[in-house]
Amino acid sequence: MTSISYAGYILVLIGGILLIIFGLIGLLGTVLIPFSPLYYIGIAAHGLVTLIIGIICVFGSKYVGTLLWAIILLILGIIATGIGGTLVILGALLGLISSLMKTKP
Repeated sequence: MTSISYAGYILVLIGGILLIIFGLIGLLGTVLIPFSPLYYIGIAAHGLVTLIIGIICVFGSKYVGTLLWAIILLILGIIATGIGGTLVILGALLGLISSLMKTKP
């Protein structure tokens, strides 16, 4: 693992952990909103999607140096919002650069 892909690994791992935390907060925070069930469903769905993306990012962080996983993590970072998604995007870009530098023409 090169230093660029290691930096990408760290960024994706931290971003994934933040996404998991924000997803759990989003799911647990919906208990405090009893007035609008439609609003509750929207917030709960966003928290669940963020949680799932965070789990995939944490598991995929060790493969950020491969081309396929770098692209997958880049797409997941774009779908996820906030600081966690930004860190995943930056880490995936570093992994993409690292994987493209390894391939020789």
